[in-house]
Amino acid sequence: MTTDEQLKEIVKQKYSEIALQDKTTNQSSCCGSGCCSTEVYNIMTDEYNDINGYNPDADLGLGCGLPTQFAKIKKGDTVIDLGSGAGNDCFVARAETGETGKVIGIDFTEAMIDKARHNAEKLGYNNVEFRIGDIEKMPVTANAADVIVSNCVLNLVPEKDNVFKEIYRVLKPGGHFSISDVVLVGQLPVELQHDAVMYAGCVSGAVQKSEYLGLIEKNGFKNITLQKEKAIVLPDDILKNYFDEEGLEKFKAGDTGIFSITVYAEKPEACCEPGCCS
Repeated sequence: MTTDEQLKEIVKQKYSEIALQDKTTNQSSCCGSGCCSTEVYNIMTDEYNDINGYNPDADLGLGCGLPTQFAKIKKGDTVIDLGSGAGNDCFVARAETGETGKVIGIDFTEAMIDKARHNAEKLGYNNVEFRIGDIEKMPVTANAADVIVSNCVLNLVPEKDNVFKEIYRVLKPGGHFSISDVVLVGQLPVELQHDAVMYAGCVSGAVQKSEYLGLIEKNGFKNITLQKEKAIVLPDDILKNYFDEEGLEKFKAGDTGIFSITVYAEKPEACCEPGCCS
């Protein structure tokens, strides 16, 4: 059985390779996993082209939503992006928070951090920084962020509960997050569950939608809101790597769904009376 650390190493190695791929290659695969489709279109990504702060050099086509669009970022906010990649969502967040704010990107792949720092240097941004680290143990002090965003990353983490605990720790009281991610409705076939490439490609690491939302509630967040939801349809030429013709038709006719969701939640305000919360 593959351990959590082995899964993390698979993801790290794959995303080191992805950092060197172009956007077209990544968009025609499953989160850049390399299981490429001849049907070149965005399997998961949403278009950033008309969004303020968008920088094409930082867009590797790896997302599954537009969390910054829903994140309610205000001028002067401190924003943290989990799994920041080449920096795309950080630069969009920077356009929202302005020169008086601060944006911190966290990624555990050195190649991605190097690419993001290079992009920030080219843009001349001195209030955007990138830190290498595991989002289960963020290199950030407690109560530091007004807003946390993340785009198609938590599904890659084996222990998602640890990430939500860290998000709670790092957010300021009254702070909030907006996260885009991949979730399931129904049981994913064993063929996909056990494939490491599909894990790095964001699908087999996904959990049930109800479990995902339950983890958010369990960790003390309030005002949990599903901001956006869309179905993800994997092309036949990807699925044929996992199924014969009979198995493919059975999968397509089944009730299993793969969805991209963007979810918002808030950390409660600080207690005003002794004993009102732990």
